[in-house]
Amino acid sequence: MSDERILAAVDEGRLVSLAVDLVSIPSPTGDEQAMGERVREELEGMGLQVQWQQVEDGRPNVVGLWEGAGGGPSLMFNGHMDTSYSGHEPWLAGIPGFQPEGFVRDGRIYGLGISNMKGALACYVEAVRALQDAGVRLRGDVLVAAVSGEIEKTQWHPDFVGREYRGYAAGSRFLTSHGAVADMCLLGEPTEQKVVLGHYGALWARISTKGPFVHTAFFDGRMEENSIVRMQDVLAAVREWIPDWEERTAYGGHRGIVGIGAINGGFAWRASRTPHRTDLFLDVRVPPSLPMARARAEVGDLVRSLRERFPEHGIEWEVYVTAPGSEIDESHPLVAAIDEGHAVIFGSRPERDTVRWFSDASTLTRYGIESVNYGTSSGLPDPVLGENLDVDGLVRVAQVYALVAARVCGVAA
Repeated sequence: MSDERILAAVDEGRLVSLAVDLVSIPSPTGDEQAMGERVREELEGMGLQVQWQQVEDGRPNVVGLWEGAGGGPSLMFNGHMDTSYSGHEPWLAGIPGFQPEGFVRDGRIYGLGISNMKGALACYVEAVRALQDAGVRLRGDVLVAAVSGEIEKTQWHPDFVGREYRGYAAGSRFLTSHGAVADMCLLGEPTEQKVVLGHYGALWARISTKGPFVHTAFFDGRMEENSIVRMQDVLAAVREWIPDWEERTAYGGHRGIVGIGAINGGFAWRASRTPHRTDLFLDVRVPPSLPMARARAEVGDLVRSLRERFPEHGIEWEVYVTAPGSEIDESHPLVAAIDEGHAVIFGSRPERDTVRWFSDASTLTRYGIESVNYGTSSGLPDPVLGENLDVDGLVRVAQVYALVAARVCGVAA
């Protein structure tokens, strides 16, 4: 079977129509039901065997199996259905590319989730359709997995609980423990058509200070006991620690990184009381070369040093996210297949990259499913128009995916 026949079967109009359709279905984390139903409809219409996994109420995984003739490796295309935002956020009001209403303008698709990562889901479907239309029969199985709950968010008790906070690979953890496994997986996260050989994981930690809960009128001369004021000391010390962590956790040509993600203390509705506790929340990025337990221990060492330095501050801590990173050897057959397919479409081998964002490769690799992130552009969201993708780039990536499936799974005679 020639590459040309497969490439010619990729239908731009069909791909764009599906991508716009998917973008126009609201699916913030925790509310992926309607999106799952639309994906199920599409996969069943292609003749795939569809498995509906009920992760929890209103939250499915949808897995389509295109069974091969046998004798070849299996390949999973995996993509999350949830979007980073809902579109209702006040700071996104009036930005069309951050709304669940897809449209095409000047050769680009706009809409919430088009790059992260509904465009990739549409590409998976089109790649399989193109292979079917070209009359290709693969030896190995192809799985198209649309999952819930990948976006980097999590529950934190007591203020943020419920399904809308269950992200960080919640769907893919359920996916792999309920039968959907393959030899390898391609994730179409937006990578600017680069092959991501590794990405960092994340550890989220809370560090707290304490202070007396007292009416302002009776707190004269006690400012240094205020938990918010005490947090100033802790925050300054954490900032002293961050450069050392970032240097020691360099990986793949990048320094490590720590985000100061949130701070919370006191009661806006009762500012006449000093806060009994102030919380600092950190996003500590952890390279795949560092065991998560070791990373947690090092954060614990930091906290103990803070307690010694500020014994009156009542410092407490907890770790509430541990999401490991992922890496794959450059010699892996999936990487070689992407190299070949990309070269056919773009004329040269794709660049390599290591990134500090998270993907479901974290979970998949723990099940022995070697995984690579390779997808179209991030869209570099326009501050006026929002999330968007180039149509031509989307078509080309779908073509690469079709060629990758043919090379990985093998074509039956």
